[in-house]
Amino acid sequence: MRTLLVDHEADLARAVQGALSNCGFAVDVTRTLDEATAAFGCASYDILLLELVLPDGNGLDWLKQLRRDGHSTPVVMMSSLNDLGRRIAIFNGGADDFLPKPVSIDELIARMRATLRRSTQMTAPVVTFGNLKFDPISRQVSVNGRPLRIARREVCILEHLLSRAGRTVARTSLEDSLYTFDNEVSTNALEVGIYRLRGLLNRSGATLSIKTARRIGYVLELNGAASIAFSRT
Repeated sequence: MRTLLVDHEADLARAVQGALSNCGFAVDVTRTLDEATAAFGCASYDILLLELVLPDGNGLDWLKQLRRDGHSTPVVMMSSLNDLGRRIAIFNGGADDFLPKPVSIDELIARMRATLRRSTQMTAPVVTFGNLKFDPISRQVSVNGRPLRIARREVCILEHLLSRAGRTVARTSLEDSLYTFDNEVSTNALEVGIYRLRGLLNRSGATLSIKTARRIGYVLELNGAASIAFSRT
């Protein structure tokens, strides 16, 4: 899941970015509201982590403007300023959750997952396609009820393909979901991930496969003998 972290505290930002990356999140880090505005205009984010007090302004004022502009991206705000009146203002201003600093990384991840579950995009979190099930919150994948061990990059590829199952997904769309602005994307990185995911699905007995749309992208399809089965439960 693509995440935007807006915080000028370098040590915290590095710790959060590392922990979230290990949990399957692709995290862009910005230090100011100007940088956050630029990032928000270039990429589509699943969730936003926002500090209240930033070098060039107030995070809550920026969030209010996002909401006025019609953006519904879930937002978790953080601040060492933790009085009741301020927390109420943060929720009334459009935040989905609030964490006081210093932040517990484990609690932050748990609250992010809870926020994503509550968001309109994740009202039916478990996706079933053929005999494969995927829970985008826990990042767990199973085939015929048996859990699969999949590397973070391959899980992200699978998630993106599942969100458009049966339709061709452009290479550029897949790459945008996998990499942050700081990543250097090699020319064959996506192909390697697709190759590994194909092999894993094949060995697991999954009734789905990844087809290549030449010069365009990839499509996740059910195998010919499989019955049509796609649902969110």
